[in-house]
Amino acid sequence: MAKPQAAAQRPNRLTRTLAKLDLVPAPLRQHARNLVLRRAVPFTGTARLDFCVMTPEKVEIAIANERRVQNHIKGVHAAAMTLLAETATGMVVGMNVRDDCLPLAKELKVQFKRRTQGDMRAVARLTDDQRRLMQAQDKGEVTVPVIVTDASGEEPIQCEFIWAWVPAKKQAVPASAPAQPARA
Repeated sequence: MAKPQAAAQRPNRLTRTLAKLDLVPAPLRQHARNLVLRRAVPFTGTARLDFCVMTPEKVEIAIANERRVQNHIKGVHAAAMTLLAETATGMVVGMNVRDDCLPLAKELKVQFKRRTQGDMRAVARLTDDQRRLMQAQDKGEVTVPVIVTDASGEEPIQCEFIWAWVPAKKQAVPASAPAQPARA
């Protein structure tokens, strides 16, 4: 008996672009992926996020506890932890949203539970139903849970992001429509 396909869909632009990196020799592939994604989203390059796993179902990103991202007590700064979680959730949404739509962060909840220890990692996942919804509708929103752990394996923060997607281009106003007056 054939296994039903989970969320069968045509890969979007981001997924197709990342698939081209499969042509890069395996030992260099992650470095090439980091280079491409850090250039596309410069702030991720500033923080030196490490794009470990990038699939339409799961994105895993790491950040090293190094000077550039540390707070006053030598842990990963709250803003860097939030960047890590936002990037993981945004990438998993970005790998599933249709090419004619634009993903937008709508809401985030972050609870800081304890001090961090060492490097950190964020794992964001989408369900098959969430992925299907993104393909079926030209606008909507999903809640994307993300697990953020530190070197101890514990979760120093707990977060959840709500991502929306909308049509990428606004509808053109017909030439016969009255012009809106300019504001001073």
